[in-house]
Amino acid sequence: MVEVVEGLQAVTVHVRDIEKARRFYTEVLGLHELGTPGAAPRAAFALPGTSTQLTMHVQAEGEGGREPGTVSGIVFAHQDPAAAIEEIRRRGGRIVDEVATLQRPFGTVTLGVFADPDGNEFIVRRLHPPPSGVPRP
Repeated sequence: MVEVVEGLQAVTVHVRDIEKARRFYTEVLGLHELGTPGAAPRAAFALPGTSTQLTMHVQAEGEGGREPGTVSGIVFAHQDPAAAIEEIRRRGGRIVDEVATLQRPFGTVTLGVFADPDGNEFIVRRLHPPPSGVPRP
């Protein structure tokens, strides 16, 4: 049987203003921007602890995919989501949902939600150790 998915290379987000996005992702989130080919209106950022890139570009006319500001559900890991959310706020980021700790069938999760300048939403989350015998998602 052939594996359909062998890994995750990149997550791409459409933005309206690439320079504004660059400032947000470097200055607010502190991500390291990788080189961009030529004068392409694109940006790519390394995600710490992974080989996955967070990439973005201005959506071309007729290009498929989600409109800028409609992405949600991308989850970043952090051991202290409250500290991460406070630092994002301190650096000028917009917090969508304050940090909360929730009980889920798979265990306890602490998370907060922030948005980039276009309104694309990201989650900062910590999964607490699950009760014995319960698999982690």
